[in-house]
Amino acid sequence: MSAIDQEKTTRRGRRESSRKARISRKADMSGIAKLKEQTHRLTLLNKTDASAVHEAVLKILWDFGVQVEHAGARSMLLKEQGCREAANGYIQMSPDLVHRALSTVPGCVKLYDLNGNLSVDTSSRLSSYAPGHNCVRVLDHVTRELRPCQLDDIRNTAIVCEKLPNIAMSCSLGYPSDVPAEDEALETAKVLLEHCSKPAVILAHDDEIQGRIFDHLKTLAGGAGNLADKPIALELMGPISPLKLPEDFCQRIINGARARVPIVCYPATFPGMSSPISVAGAIAQSSAEAIAGIVVHQLAEPGAPVISGSAVLPMDMRQADLAYGSPEYMLNGLGAADYFNSVGIPSWIGAGCSDSHDFDAQAASEAGANMAIAALASTPFVHNLGYLSGGRTGSLEMLVLCDELVGWTNQMAGGCVVDADAIAVEVVKRAALDNSYLTDQHTQDRYLSENWFPTLLERSDADAWLDRGSPDMRARIGHKLSEMLR
Repeated sequence: MSAIDQEKTTRRGRRESSRKARISRKADMSGIAKLKEQTHRLTLLNKTDASAVHEAVLKILWDFGVQVEHAGARSMLLKEQGCREAANGYIQMSPDLVHRALSTVPGCVKLYDLNGNLSVDTSSRLSSYAPGHNCVRVLDHVTRELRPCQLDDIRNTAIVCEKLPNIAMSCSLGYPSDVPAEDEALETAKVLLEHCSKPAVILAHDDEIQGRIFDHLKTLAGGAGNLADKPIALELMGPISPLKLPEDFCQRIINGARARVPIVCYPATFPGMSSPISVAGAIAQSSAEAIAGIVVHQLAEPGAPVISGSAVLPMDMRQADLAYGSPEYMLNGLGAADYFNSVGIPSWIGAGCSDSHDFDAQAASEAGANMAIAALASTPFVHNLGYLSGGRTGSLEMLVLCDELVGWTNQMAGGCVVDADAIAVEVVKRAALDNSYLTDQHTQDRYLSENWFPTLLERSDADAWLDRGSPDMRARIGHKLSEMLR
């Protein structure tokens, strides 16, 4: 037997011993998927910066104002002390009105699964992750073709969300082209909640559709009171940049407040096209737009649950394409999260997305970068996992990779505990002499929590990988998806 063959035989023997050891510890390994709470936070805006942005928000709302197209909302605002109508018809909100509205925003939003269990708690130091929504196309993980999304794709997304351990909420990741436009939002919500017990992230397009979705949520929850007490869904909505509160948005935000269904209030802002191109300027204007919506929300029902954040979407000005994979996307999201954190509003950030049209090296590198930043941002809610093509294509392969990355990035964001037990001087005293660290009780008690164990990322030696047919990441994810969707 050659030296190379002997080495391979020795390695296989070691792998078999290691495999048997892993099997014997199978019960203990069940805890490895548990996420660690973040102990440190990456910030873009310090307190002085956040205060400067807040002053800009107040000036925009008071000196310039917002266009309010809903008659009831206009009337409600003009009845408030200090609120006035400008010559151009815009409603100008006084700093006092804004601060009164902010004072009634609850500091915590909670969401529950269909079994009544708490699934999302924004007061936790642990972020909750969800896919994106309403992509017009999907990247088929079997045929690898870009094609229109269908309702069956959303069903598959719900099934995958149910089974991915690090995904806390379901979301459509697509817009079903095979359903009439007036029915697609309701049918999407029904499919999500039929195939996934986790709370759903929904998007209604008008108040009539919203009412139909709310009726379905009430049925599932056992009544309007139960839905308000233990909401099973989160609705996305927002103003239109620049500085417009459309009639339909106002009605939906009022309905959401009165039903006490949590909402995420955020505008879609395009720097240099519908807001200042500078990061600080885009954050200030988009935050003013969101705050204006939150004022209406809180006037309708003080204390109703609301989340905000940034959907500042940078454009590649060379061809006017969205740039979800850009550093500017994360800078805007991180800065907005800092601002909303400073005024006491739970916030979200986007991540797990790419501008690539395929599940390739660009997609993985962009997702890895923005997932790491999202984890360190420590926002309660991280959205848009699974996006390709700048948010126009949904990919289950991307979603599965992002679930894996949640574990990696969360382990890093968990930081380093420094106490007597962690510094472990006593362990050094008893284990250093005979190098018995591996069998020391300190190691046995901590090896599952001190280390993160991947389910998809490759860690075996090259021979073991070759023995398995040298599957690349896409093949491993494809196998996992086929198992989940079987």
